[in-house]
Formats: sequence, C-alpha cells, structure tokens
Amino acid sequence: MTTPYAHVIGDPIAQSKSPLIHGFWLEKLGIAGRYKSRHVEADGLREYLGKYREDGSWIGCNVTMPHKQSIIREIDALDPVAEKLGAVNTVVRHENGVLKGFNTDAAGFVEPLLPFLETDHLFRMARIIGTGGAARAIIATLADHGFTLVVAGRNPSKARALLDELAPRGEHHAIDITHFAEPTDFPFDDRDRCFDLVVNASPLGMEGNPPLAFDWSHAPPGSIAYDIVTNPIETPFLKAAREAGHPTINGFAMLIGQAAAAFEKFFGAAPPREFDGELQELLAK
Repeated sequence: MTTPYAHVIGDPIAQSKSPLIHGFWLEKLGIAGRYKSRHVEADGLREYLGKYREDGSWIGCNVTMPHKQSIIREIDALDPVAEKLGAVNTVVRHENGVLKGFNTDAAGFVEPLLPFLETDHLFRMARIIGTGGAARAIIATLADHGFTLVVAGRNPSKARALLDELAPRGEHHAIDITHFAEPTDFPFDDRDRCFDLVVNASPLGMEGNPPLAFDWSHAPPGSIAYDIVTNPIETPFLKAAREAGHPTINGFAMLIGQAAAAFEKFFGAAPPREFDGELQELLAK
C-alpha cells in the first residue's frame, strides 16, 4: 500500500510553513503520510491538477497565493463556505479523481476569538485593514458573528465592493487606509459589554514590506490586535498595540487553525492541538 501524501502549492512557495506544521502532526500521531511544498505558477495550475488527480495516493493540496480564486475553475465542486467566499485554500481528492474545494481560512481566523465570542455583547466592532484575498474570509466571518465592520484599504471602492458582496446586511463602512495613520482625539464611549477588534489582513509589516501605519488612538481601550502576518511573528503593529495596553493575537493562531481543519480533511484524524505551544516554538525559529 502506497503512502498518502498532500502538497501546498503557490507562487512563491519557499516561505510556506505548512510542511512543518503537517509534518509535526503526522509525526506526533504516528500517521504514515507525507506533506510537501510544490512551486506552481499560474499557467501551470491545470497541468498540476491534471497530473495528480489521477494518482490515488495524492489526497489533495493546500492552496496559497495567488491561486485561491483561480483554482476554482479547475476543480469539480465547492464546499458552501468556499463558494460563498469565492476562494479555496484546500482541495481534497475524492473517489475517481473528483476534486472538491474548501476554505479553512475562515475557521482558522475565528478559532482564537471563540472564547470571547461565547459572551453576549451589546455591540461588536472590527476595524479591518486590507482588501486582498485574506480579507475576504475575515470580512465574511466577522459579519456572520454580528460585527459592525470598518474596512480600510488603499482603494476604498474595493473595500466597499467586498462589503457589498460578503456582508450585505448591516451598517458597515469602507474608508481609506490613511485614515488610521494619524492620531485622533475621538472620545470613545463606555465600552462595557462591547467587543472591539483591530485586524491587519494586509501584507504590511511582512518581511520586505513597509510597516502598517496605524495609530492606536483609533482603537477603544481593550481592543484586541490581531495580525495575520507570520514573518516576522512580532510585527511593529503588534508591538505598538502591546505598548498601548492592548491584548494581541499573532499570525500563528490563524495559520495553525486553518491547517488543523485541512489536516483532518486530508488524513482523517484531528491534529494533536495539545502540542500547539511546541509547534509555535518550532515555527518561530
């Protein structure tokens, strides 16, 4: 019997930490399986899927940028969440080579927030910076959890289009990203029984990119800062948030959460999350 295996595909792909995560869990569980990265350019996506869908040992692939939307036209079926978001980050091979697309980004993003969301709040607001592929899952997920959203991007019309598509109900707002760069003296009201979140869903702050210009006077006291950037894991955004007295969630939380949902689909077993601390230490090296 051949060993089942999966890939993560993207362009570029060398920076992906998915092989480390899945390999860690396979070893902990003693599962005979393999997980590796594959560099796939845009014009090679169809060829890649055509080659591996005929291999009964290939159980699927994770999908990273820039293929999360373009891969949809190359596969056979979509999970309802992936269909709603218009983006796929996990492809699972079923019998006879049928390929079904899923999106585990939404579940991965919200996982570290679930303890907070178990509380009934009078009001929930999230300020989301970014209008790219990652922002799609975040916008839809937070809208489903009753948040009023403020989405900031370089192009406010794109932010508005995302809100209209993914969160058509509710009084949400689209603004220019520069709005948050300068200090404000806005007097926040009593935030008792309110939940506030500030999310960097952009590549700003990532290695090789400029930092995100966000002045923490725009966030009410107690707001949680959540940065999905994983390289570096300690971004200027999170550092400034802590210095201003805000609790933080780093990018490893979403990375591990979305990988956990994909792992179970690939290998049929829940990953051993009791080792998350050890895994985060490995990811940080």
